[in-house]
Amino acid sequence: MALTTSLAGRVRNTSLPKSHALLPLLEAVVNGIQAIDARFGEAGEQGRLIIRIQRSLQGELDLGQAGPGRTPLKPIVGFSVEDNGVGFTPENMASFETLDSDHKADIGCRGVGRLLWLKAFDKIAVRSTYQDASGGQRARQFRFSVAREVEQDQEPVDFTDLGTLVSLDGFKKSFQQSAPKSVEPIAREVLEHCIWYFLRPGGAPEVTVIDEHDGETVSLQHLMDDFLHSKMETATIAIKGQSFNMVNLRLKARNVMPRLYWCATNRVVMEENLTGKIPGLYGRLKDEASTEFTYACYLSSNFLDEHVRADRTAFDLAERAPDAATVEELSLDGIRAGVLDEVEKILANPLKAARDEGRARVNDFVANRAPRYRPVLARLESLGVTVDPAAKDQDLELLLHRNLQKLEAEAMAEGHAIFAEDGFAEPEDYTERLARYLETVTDINQSDLAAYVSRRRAILDVLARLIRTDDLGKYSREDQIHELLFPMRTDSNEVGADASNLWIIDERLAFHDYLASDKTLKSMPITGSESTKEPDILATRVAPGPVLVSEGERLPLPSIVVVEIKRPMRNDASADKDPIQQCLDYVKRVRAGRVKTTSGRLIPETPQPPAFCYVIADLTSTMIDRCEYANLRPTHDGLGYFGFNEPAKAYIEVISFDHLLNDASQRNRAFFDKLGLPAI
Repeated sequence: MALTTSLAGRVRNTSLPKSHALLPLLEAVVNGIQAIDARFGEAGEQGRLIIRIQRSLQGELDLGQAGPGRTPLKPIVGFSVEDNGVGFTPENMASFETLDSDHKADIGCRGVGRLLWLKAFDKIAVRSTYQDASGGQRARQFRFSVAREVEQDQEPVDFTDLGTLVSLDGFKKSFQQSAPKSVEPIAREVLEHCIWYFLRPGGAPEVTVIDEHDGETVSLQHLMDDFLHSKMETATIAIKGQSFNMVNLRLKARNVMPRLYWCATNRVVMEENLTGKIPGLYGRLKDEASTEFTYACYLSSNFLDEHVRADRTAFDLAERAPDAATVEELSLDGIRAGVLDEVEKILANPLKAARDEGRARVNDFVANRAPRYRPVLARLESLGVTVDPAAKDQDLELLLHRNLQKLEAEAMAEGHAIFAEDGFAEPEDYTERLARYLETVTDINQSDLAAYVSRRRAILDVLARLIRTDDLGKYSREDQIHELLFPMRTDSNEVGADASNLWIIDERLAFHDYLASDKTLKSMPITGSESTKEPDILATRVAPGPVLVSEGERLPLPSIVVVEIKRPMRNDASADKDPIQQCLDYVKRVRAGRVKTTSGRLIPETPQPPAFCYVIADLTSTMIDRCEYANLRPTHDGLGYFGFNEPAKAYIEVISFDHLLNDASQRNRAFFDKLGLPAI
C-alpha cells in the first residue's frame, strides 16, 4: 500500500521560531548560492545574487518608533531572490516535488527549506531558465502554496541567461513583526548566516540586498569588508574522538560582543555570547599593534552536521551529559568547554593584556570609590574574578559585591565544617584550615568596617551638598536634612539602626531606649503627654547604672534628648519662634507626663531626668539674639553656642551646619585617612 503525504500537515508540523523569522529567506539565499556553485564552481567570480525587499504600498501608523524627523518604514510583505545559477533543472524540479528529498544531501541539504517558505509566507512563485541535455535553454515557471501545492504555469519566461527568481509573497504578520525592518540589519543577518561561503577559499558570489521602496542598496561584500578585521589561524580540535573545526576571526570593533557561531551544513545554526566565559574576554581586545577587535569563532564539524535539526534552528544534543558520557552522549556543554580552552590559547596575549587592564580598573575603583573591598581584593582575585575594563562603576560595584557574598558563604561553610569536627580527633590539616578560615574572616570583617566608614563619608558628602545653595540660589528645606539624620514620621521601633545618621550630631545618640522623629508627643509610648506638638527628634536613654545606688540596687535613670532642625540660613527666630525655647517646652511636657520605657512601664521617679537639647541652625543675626537671650556661650570656633539652663535642668547646644559638618568630619577623619578617602 502506497503512503501519501499531506503538504498542509507537514507545514503545520514544521517548526519555525519567531526569533528565526528570516530563516525561509536565508534558505532561499543558500539555495541560490549553491546553484551558482553548480554552474561556475566555488571560485566563480561571475556569480551574482540579488535580494529584493518588497514593502506594502500602504503605510502603517507611526507610533513613534521611527524617531523624530524620520519617515516610518512600510511593512515588509515579501522578498525575491534572483540568481544566475544553474536553474531549476529536471533533477532540481523532481527534488522540489519530493518532500524530505535527499538531493544535494552531500552538501547539507535536508529537503525542508520549501516547507519553511510556506510556514512564513502565503505563496511562492518560481521562474527559472536552465540548460537541457542538448545544451539548449529551457524555462519553467510555477507557483507553490499550501492550498494548491505545485501549480505549473505555461507563461513564457523572459530570462536571457540561466538562473532562478524565487518570490516569497505574503509575509505573515507574526513573522513580519519579529523580523528586522530595514536594509542593513537584514543584510547583516544574511551575511552572518551565510558567512561560511564568504570565508571559504573561493569566496562567495556577489550578493546585494535592495529595498525596492527607496532603492537603498547594501553589498554583502562591502559589509564583509566593514565587518571583518582579519582572519586568524584556523584550528582543529578533538573532543571525545570527534573533530571540530574553528574558523577564528578578528572583527572590527563595533557594538558587538565576542561570539561563538555553531554551524552545520555550511550555515549558522546558533550563536552564543562569549562575554565573561573566559577571564578577560569582553567586548573588545587589542592585537599586537594595539588595534581593537572583537573575537568571533565559527565552529563546524561532521558531528554537528549529523545532529542538526531539520529546521536548522538547534541541535539534537543535550546541554549537559553525565561525566562518563560516551561519544554518542557528547553534549553542547562538553563541546563548548573544549572550544573555550582552545580560544584561551589562541587569544593568550590579548587576554592577558585585557586581564591586566581589568585588574588596574578594579584597583583604581577600590582605591577611589569602594575601599571596603580593599581587605578582600586579593581573595576576590583568587576566585578568578576578572572585569571588563570598560565596566561602569555601578556594574563593577555589583560584581564585587556578588563575589564578596560568595566569599562570605564559602567562609561560613568552611567554618561549619571546621567546628563540626570539635570533639573528634583533629585531622592532620586542621590547624592550617583553621588559620586560613580565621584569616579570611578577619579580612571580611575589615571589609565590613571599611564599608561602614565609606558610608559615613558618603553621608557627609550629601550633608555638604544640602547645606549649600542650589543652582537657583536656594537652600534645602529642613525636612531634607531631617530625612538624612533620621526618617521622618517614624520611631526606633519602625526603623533599623542603619537608617539613622544621628552620629553626625552625637555618637551617643545611637544608644537610646526610644527615639521618635516628627511624631506627636501623644503618639509616643514613652510619655503620658496628651500634647499634639511634634518635636523634630526626641529620644530617651535608660542607663542601667551605676549612677545612683540605693541599698545595693541599681536604679535605671532616664535622659531626654530633643533635636530641633531649621532650614540653612533661616533668619526669622524670635520670641514667638524661638527653637531653644521650643526644645525646653518639649522637655517640660515629657517630664510632666512622666517618662516610660518603650514597653510602657514607668521609670522610677528622679528629681529631674537630665535633658539635652540640640538646635541645628545657622548662626544668623536673629539666631544669635536668641542664643544670647538664653545666656548661652559661644564655642571657641565661633560656629555654635552652648550652656546649661538651670531652671530647666537642661544642657543646650546650638550647632551651625558648618560646625555640624566639620565636627563630624574631624571625628571620623582618622578612619577616612586610613581608607585613603579624601577630606570633606
